[in-house]
Amino acid sequence: MTQKLAFVFPGQGSQSVGMLNSFAQDVEVQKTIEQASASLGQDLGALIQDGPAEALALTENTQPVMLLSAVAVYRAWLAAGGQVPDLMAGHSLGEYTSLVCADSLDFAQAVPLVRFRARAMQEAVPVGSGGMAAIIGLSDDVTKTLCLEISQETGFLVEPVNFNAPNQVVVAGHTQAIEQIILKAKPAGAKLATKLPVSAPFHSSLLLPVAAQLEQYLVDVQLRTPSVQVINNVDVMIEEDPEKIKNALIRQAYSPVRWVETIEKMANLGVTHIVECGPGRVLAGLVKRIAPQIKILGISDPQTIQNVLLELKN
Repeated sequence: MTQKLAFVFPGQGSQSVGMLNSFAQDVEVQKTIEQASASLGQDLGALIQDGPAEALALTENTQPVMLLSAVAVYRAWLAAGGQVPDLMAGHSLGEYTSLVCADSLDFAQAVPLVRFRARAMQEAVPVGSGGMAAIIGLSDDVTKTLCLEISQETGFLVEPVNFNAPNQVVVAGHTQAIEQIILKAKPAGAKLATKLPVSAPFHSSLLLPVAAQLEQYLVDVQLRTPSVQVINNVDVMIEEDPEKIKNALIRQAYSPVRWVETIEKMANLGVTHIVECGPGRVLAGLVKRIAPQIKILGISDPQTIQNVLLELKN
């Protein structure tokens, strides 16, 4: 069977202090850290290496740091002789990483862009008034119905925002509505309903104001047709037109991440191997549940890069 390779890039939540320490001697990775730090005027290398974890977890830091880390690992992969994948996708913030790695978006422009996005997202909803929760064990339709009922009963918004795996949905909205869905999900049959440690209701319609800000910012950002096909979050589409790619990024801020459909599309396009590129193994677990027939691999340090190079040769 012919191999068909896809790369996926993680979003927020996969960061950890010291996540690039194993690349201390890697020229490509160190150059990537220096480029990102210069574009922000902040020593991101020190933040990654030393933390503290609380500073790393601030949205305005997490987004540029996760972008930098995944791009650095991808560059290390190519420098080690790794092949360019046939397809790419990223989860939420990871979509920006995929566009950088597909030569559609310049890295030096992407780093300040994702910091701008992070700040706009955080400022759209005051801290404490919005949040997110993971609902596991309910069908998508039951979760949607529950959200609708709670929104109508309370006057506060809650809606599905990440379709991460079968029967695994993240919801977002006003804090009062999030608390209600956590109370009502288990009686409705959920195995787990838990609040997520995030500071804003990402991808919910409460973030609609972010779209106008992103649209304005992106006017001065040059995008190119990607050299590798990228499946976007918002439409589960492969776009070549830079203006359509920009439009999808703008809508992504307040629209659900359709991850199940993204991985299913990869499977339908004949993908045999998916590599999660960057810190953490969050996406690997989701892919296993969505498309168990696809071989899932991960690269996050020099050793795993060598392991995956060997795996793909066999």
